[in-house]
Order: sequence, then C-alpha cells, then structure tokens
Amino acid sequence: MVEDIATGRVEATDVPLRAPETHADGPAAAAPRNPLPLAASLAAAAALAACGGGGGGGGGIFAGLGSGSGGGDGDTIQAGSLTPLASTPSAQTYVYTQAKTDDEAARFLLQAQFSASEAEIAAVRAQGLLPWLGAQMDRAPTETGWAWVAGKPYDTVNSDDMIWSQLMTSADGARKRMALALSEIFVVSANDVSSNWTAHMFAQYWDMLVAGVTGNFRQLLENVSLNPAMGHYLNTKGNQKENAQGRQPDENYAREVMQLMSIGLYQLNADGSVRLGADGAPLESYTQDDVTNLARVFTGYDLDIPSAERNAFTPPGQSFTIESNAWTTRPMALTASRHSMLEAKFLGTTVPANTEGKAALKTALDTLFNHPNVGPFIGRQLIQRLVTSNPSAAYVKRVSDVFADNGAGLRGDMKSVFAAVLLDNEARSPAGLADPNFGHLREPMLRLVQWGRTFGASSVAGTWKIGNRSDAASSLGQSPLRSPSVFNFFRPGYVPPSSAMASAKLVAPEFQLVNETSVGGYLNFMQNVVPNGFNSKDVVASYAAEKALVLDPAALVRRLNLLMAANQLDADTLALITNALATPAVTATSSDTLKNNRVYAAVLMVMAAPGYLIQK
Repeated sequence: MVEDIATGRVEATDVPLRAPETHADGPAAAAPRNPLPLAASLAAAAALAACGGGGGGGGGIFAGLGSGSGGGDGDTIQAGSLTPLASTPSAQTYVYTQAKTDDEAARFLLQAQFSASEAEIAAVRAQGLLPWLGAQMDRAPTETGWAWVAGKPYDTVNSDDMIWSQLMTSADGARKRMALALSEIFVVSANDVSSNWTAHMFAQYWDMLVAGVTGNFRQLLENVSLNPAMGHYLNTKGNQKENAQGRQPDENYAREVMQLMSIGLYQLNADGSVRLGADGAPLESYTQDDVTNLARVFTGYDLDIPSAERNAFTPPGQSFTIESNAWTTRPMALTASRHSMLEAKFLGTTVPANTEGKAALKTALDTLFNHPNVGPFIGRQLIQRLVTSNPSAAYVKRVSDVFADNGAGLRGDMKSVFAAVLLDNEARSPAGLADPNFGHLREPMLRLVQWGRTFGASSVAGTWKIGNRSDAASSLGQSPLRSPSVFNFFRPGYVPPSSAMASAKLVAPEFQLVNETSVGGYLNFMQNVVPNGFNSKDVVASYAAEKALVLDPAALVRRLNLLMAANQLDADTLALITNALATPAVTATSSDTLKNNRVYAAVLMVMAAPGYLIQK
C-alpha cells in the first residue's frame, strides 16, 4: 500500500507515488445574494449579536476570543478575531451569509454540528450563519467529560460511555463536532491504552480537544504532546535519554507528530499541492535524521504523580491502594535527569547541547507550528471531515491563508480556521449539490449520533452504555476514540481500488470503512437500534414528533428528509419510501405497535438511502 498523507492519497495497489493533479477551482458560485466582503458582513453580524441577535455573550466569534498559553517561558497566544478576515491574501467575497431556506440552514447545521432540529433551523435563518456560529463557539461551558466520569462511582463507566454521553447530549454540539474532527488528526485510541484511571484519562484528552476548537493550534500542539493519554499511546510517557548501554530515545511520537499532526510527509504549497524537486519527485518534509534528533526533545516526561498522591485511593471493595486520579488532569512532568542534553537538529532548527528540557520543547513546537505546511495540511483535513473529500486547491488555500493569518496578524486561530472551512463559498454554494464529486460519506459514528440527537434519545440510568461499536459485521465498524491505529479509521487520501473514483483521481477517505461486511453490518445493526436502542432499552429514542405524523406518510418523510438529509433525497427515493409506508395504511385505530413499526421503518429507510449516506 502506498501512503501519501501530504497530498491526501492512498492507493490500495503497489504503484509509484505521483504528483497530485492540478485541481481546478470548484464550480462557479451562483449569483451573489449578499455580496458583502467578510469584514462588512462581520461588522453587521457583530452589531446584531451585540443587540442580542447573536447570543453567546460578547458578540460571538468576532469579539475578544480569550487566550491560551503559547507554551514555554510564559508566551501567550491570543485566540484572535475573525473581523478582519477579508484582508487575508486569498480573501473572497463571502456570498452565502444567510440561509434563505430551511434546506440551506439544515445543510449548514449538518456540517457544523451533529444534527438539525426545527428550532435550530429557524435560529440559523433568523441570525445568519456567522452570528449563529459565533454564538455556538462562545456558549457557556457545558459539563466536561472528566466531570461526568468523576461524578460516577469508581469503575462504573468507561471511556466509551463518556464519549457517547458527550456526543449525544452536550448542548454545544458545534464545538463537540469540531473536537471529533480533531480527534481524527490527533489520534489516541482506547484500544491500546489502559491505566487505573482510563476513563478519566480519555475524558481529559477529549476535553482538551474541545478546548482546542476555540484556542490556538500552537497551544493545542503542546497540550497534545504533554497529555498523559498521548504519553501512553505514542510512548512519550517514560521516554528517556540515550545512555552508555545503547538505549536511544523512542522515536514514535517525534515521527507521528510531524507526519500526522502538523506537517505531513511532503512539502506543500499553500493550496495543498505538493512541491516538486528538479527531478519532478515530491520534496520530503523531513528525514530520518530529523526524527532521531526531534525525539531527543521528547525525553524526560512522565505522569505527574506526587508522592502524596500515590497509594491515596482504595478502590471500592478492595484492600489494595492506587494513586488518586489527579494526574489525569495535569500535563506530564519533566524529570531533568532523564532528558537528553545532546544537540538536536531538525527542520532547519538547532536546539543547542545542554538546553533545558522545557526550552527545548518550546523550540521544537514553535518550529512545527511555524512550518508552512501546517495550514494546508491541517486545513485540508478539516475540510474533508466537515465538508467535502475533494476540495479545490483554491478552497484549501483560503483556509490555509486564514491559518497563517486570521487578518489580525495571528497564526493558528482555530475559531477562524473552522469558520473559514464552514463559511467558504465552495462549502455553501448550491453548485455542490449537483456536483457528483462534491461531499463525502457520512461516518458511521456520526450517523448514530445524529440518530440519537434527532429522535430524542436518552439514557434512563444516565450511563450511556452504548459501548464499543467497532465491529463491522455486527455494529457500526467505527467507534469514537477507538481508531485501529494512529492513522485514524481511514487515511485522508484513501482511493477505493478499481473504482470510478480512482479513475477520476479522486479520494474518498471514509470509503476505507466500506465493504460487503460493513454495509450489511450497518443495516442489520440499525434495524435493531432504531426500535430497541441499547443496553436493554436503557438508551432509547422517543420519536415523539415522528409518531405524531405516522398517519401521513408523506409528511413524515418530508420531516425526515429535512432533518436527516437537508432535503437531499431524490424524488425517486422519496416516492419509494413514502409508498412503502402507505401500504397497508395506518389509521387512527391502528395498534400502537403498528404505528411505531411504521415510524421505525421510515427512519431506517432514510438512514439506508444513498442520498443520506452521501452528505453534501
């Protein structure tokens, strides 16, 4: 298998690497409906929010957005403001600032968060896209994953329960959706990590990603590097300096933080295209020497467990003691004697010999953060997760430019980056709806979360025992925070072999999860989940609004089409589902069982329809 993380291509056959095709810009946008420059649009939106229209306090995304430590020596990086975004080099006139129809509002909501309700559709239409998004970014904090786990008796909930609870119930669905996208770049997996406090550790990692949505990429990179869960997963926990017996620093994290979390394998232009050498071959971003040298920086770190916290907790019903859970809330601590003091040269930067560990880490992370690859490498993947698998080069460049400078001279402002992804003309243009190459396959875990949120799922016990849904034959084939490897559930550049997509030189990342087993497994799984939920009906959906429409199949299907698929199901599919629900007719005197089964059938058919599975 040939892997090209930088260009976002993985071929399932042994073929030589090739330079990416030059991408034409996306389809021409429709005639402007509100052709205001973004700065003017934001000023108007800010005024609306200040009058209460935007919600979220302080004017939402365009107000002061807080700050985050830049790491090392007290540097501070402000989170930034979107207001002057139109001054960036590739700034566009933002055409689609309002959702003129329910379809447009639902389409935006299903990209920005997990689900769309009638009330949310109305709010988006009334507020405008940016004020609504700003209000979501600035929502008051909701219960963290760590607090949820800590509120349960010891060892009664696990990391699966925590993440399903967060995804299904948190009021700040937009922040959680964006954090889930980050979790597929900064991968840690519960398949491979365990401790005395595994659920607490993963909950804190998740909370860190949620905070990263509204912070700065530089701080996120540091938080990830020092997080206990990442320390367990990629071997920075307990990683020690070289010694006379031949021990060398573990290189795992040094390699993956470059390859997967910041700069990628090949040097990139701002539009995501690969830079080529004089021989026409892709230019590598780093070498093995860079990995070996960078690994020295990540030595000396381990879990921060003071002596007083060791043997401080007795598990219920046990006679032995373990450490308290406080370490799960803290970054790993540096032990100077275990940190390599050798000179470290990487990516054109030198950490001099005998540099103290924290200063060496600051230099390394600053170097990665300021590398020109980061904007296009990270930006393209966020576009893929939220909007479309094959963005135009121009779309990637616009997002990359916002990463480099949000218009106020700030690099790495994640609020601005996420807004640039979601508000771009290519994301919002109706042209994408008719373009067979636009959009992406809905990830299975997103389908399940949408089901729960749309149909009022709740957990009677409050424990959200949905479990590990990784098995493809009998379940989803995907479960949050349970990637099978550090390369995520799928590669950014996966190409289904011997397919039309391969012939067209298009990528389809989520299709790496698709085969005969997973397709049948998903349908069988949802056929059981839709009526029965999970854990002996502890987690079940109510379908209150759907049951009220069961006597009118056409109305029921219209509701499901809007809320689940932003009215993207084609006429033939709508007719097929409606006709199937109409015979035999359900009447007011029909049994509750018949009525309920008709609703379940409607939901299942929509969730199996191609127009739903492919999100545009």
